[in-house]
Amino acid sequence: MNPPRDDLRHLLLDCYRAGLGAVDGRMRVRAALDHRPFTPPVALIALGKAAAAMAHGALDAWGAGIDRGLVVSKTDHIPASLLRDPRLHCLESSHPVPDVRSLEAGEALLAFIEQTPPDAGFLVLISGGTSSLVEALPEGISLEDLERLNRWLLGSGLAIDQMNAIRKGVSRIKGGRLARYFGDRPVCVLLLSDVPGNDPATIGSGLVFAGAPQPNLGAAPKWVGRMLAAAPPWPGTSTANIRWELVGSLAEAMDAVAGSAAARGLTVVRHPEFLEGDAQAAGERLAEILLSGAPGVHVWGGETTVRLPAHPGRGGRCQHLALAAARRLAGRAGVALLAAGTDGGDGPTADAGALVDGGTLERGQVGGYDADDCLSRADAGSFLQAAGDLIQSGPTGTNVMDLMIGVRRDAGRE
Repeated sequence: MNPPRDDLRHLLLDCYRAGLGAVDGRMRVRAALDHRPFTPPVALIALGKAAAAMAHGALDAWGAGIDRGLVVSKTDHIPASLLRDPRLHCLESSHPVPDVRSLEAGEALLAFIEQTPPDAGFLVLISGGTSSLVEALPEGISLEDLERLNRWLLGSGLAIDQMNAIRKGVSRIKGGRLARYFGDRPVCVLLLSDVPGNDPATIGSGLVFAGAPQPNLGAAPKWVGRMLAAAPPWPGTSTANIRWELVGSLAEAMDAVAGSAAARGLTVVRHPEFLEGDAQAAGERLAEILLSGAPGVHVWGGETTVRLPAHPGRGGRCQHLALAAARRLAGRAGVALLAAGTDGGDGPTADAGALVDGGTLERGQVGGYDADDCLSRADAGSFLQAAGDLIQSGPTGTNVMDLMIGVRRDAGRE
């Protein structure tokens, strides 16, 4: 079966939506808690880009058993239904670079735990974005130091697990240090993973899970090492009162994408390798696979990186990857590629990513942009906006890294 030419883009968007639906934070948390015994009262803590959806799932499942709660997420990511709930204290914070709101959220988190009655247990919901949204700094480290560190990390080209290893080394609460504030009270942690390997000590910089005690600094500037030296001692392993469960991952989203395409009678190639490294090189490689590989739908997952210039333009890693692919796909019919974040945001933009095809390059050039120039200035978003190829989904209620979905029609069956 071949989709008609005009339906290729709709096909990719439908597959992307299927991937998001499979790891919806509300649905996955509700399913995890529906049959889990609990003893009220319960204090709810929801942190990250998917905090609101996950909090909704907890309220669906445990309802009146939740006595009080703290929800911290990105600006405009908390719906009115949670803001109106008198049990909940909702805070909007900063992402991807922390600011004073991140420190206020960190202090609010510690105060919330301290003020929770001693007979209550904790339900802690963590998703990606927590590293920037919530922070408590050691003495000797300022907000300016933290902002400088995160700007360097975001432009360093480091993988997410390497970035989070450094982030949790410069904190009073990350790297498992938050665990001691709960004392011996029962804690249930549910995690939506936005890291390769789904390591609980890396998701959200491991608030309650210590992980490795020393990050690999590699070529990090000396001032990063000085910041790490100011942090509190590394804690031991997690205590027996803390239980955790993974409720959503990239693999599950990829399975849903592949299932959606297969249900349409299409051949599906699910690429098993984790896509990482330089976004431009990855985009070029994916385009070549589409052009030379088997016809059908190709599915990748991962998280690439972009080394940012001093003054980057508009865009994110998915947009950068997509524009690099579009250069290779230029002029080719019957082929398209979608690259988008599952959280609905790509870099510091409101765009989830982009969907490019053989006409992208020409459309962007007509709009007055040069692809090579935009890639060199990390300004892929400007080119893709002119081409009409940006994807805007709004907050998705999940966050399990990025999906790359390509389609190539079988020319022999047109």
